[in-house]
Amino acid sequence: MTRKTLRHASGRLALAAGLLGALSLVVYAGVDLLPGDPATARLGPSSTPDQVNQARERLGLDEPLAQRYWEWVTGLLCGDLGSSANGTPVADLLSGRLGNTALLTGITVALLVPASLALGVSLGRRAGGRFDGAGSAALLLTVAVPEFVIASGLALVVAGRLGWLPAASLVPAGEHPLSHPEVLVLPVLSLLLVSLAYASRMIRAQTIHALRAPHIEFMRLNGMPERAILRQAVLPAVLPSAVQIWLITAAGLMGGTVLVEIVFNYPGIGGILVSSVRSGDLPVVQALAMFMGALTLLATVAADLIAAATGRTRST
Repeated sequence: MTRKTLRHASGRLALAAGLLGALSLVVYAGVDLLPGDPATARLGPSSTPDQVNQARERLGLDEPLAQRYWEWVTGLLCGDLGSSANGTPVADLLSGRLGNTALLTGITVALLVPASLALGVSLGRRAGGRFDGAGSAALLLTVAVPEFVIASGLALVVAGRLGWLPAASLVPAGEHPLSHPEVLVLPVLSLLLVSLAYASRMIRAQTIHALRAPHIEFMRLNGMPERAILRQAVLPAVLPSAVQIWLITAAGLMGGTVLVEIVFNYPGIGGILVSSVRSGDLPVVQALAMFMGALTLLATVAADLIAAATGRTRST
């Protein structure tokens, strides 16, 4: 790794640290400005002003916003996510659910990588043909459909009408979703369809660009087989961009699973995020918002570093 590359990476990491600080401020202030009062939401409309004031004091809501933010962000730096409104540590509340959501994301990405690469490259190699036209139209249509609509359609047809799989991803208390793999199929398929459409379109575009390079034409004029050209020239040109796409997609899936989890009643972060917003449980909402925002930011920075490293490698 050259000195110039190290300077670039150091600059990006410093920028990422600054953006994480700005993100924490935006997340904390934005969640704090959500409509409704957490204390009133917790106690109900029949609560008296004295009860509300006591609850606000217990939750620390009577302190100035700047002081609350400072206490929260210093806790984050020490690994303390705070406590929910019912006194349960937020880290304990989220650990299992984050693991379940990460499982959905991991399975989806594991299927996405080979499928999107194969489909994207196949469409790119046949650009302008019937297969490419039909495939690109189908991908564009899929990208335009929200994930929860696809999830609802799969639940209605595959689970409701055909009865092949359960419509609800219910997991008995104390058991892991992998113990009941059938509950993972429809949520993973819902996430995979949308992410596959997006990633395949991007990889198709990169494949078309790679095939137009002068050295590809030179290889063909020298009689090199198409498979060898694909393996030696096209895939090495496409893979760096594909890795960027997969990184950003994986980070987006961690937040994008929320609606899909709600549709299938999957025990991930979706249900607890919605219930926390409704009940005004700010520490939980702030922790989840910060986690999803930071994950997306770090994935973007990692993708940028990959682009810079591969770009410099090709130019040397």
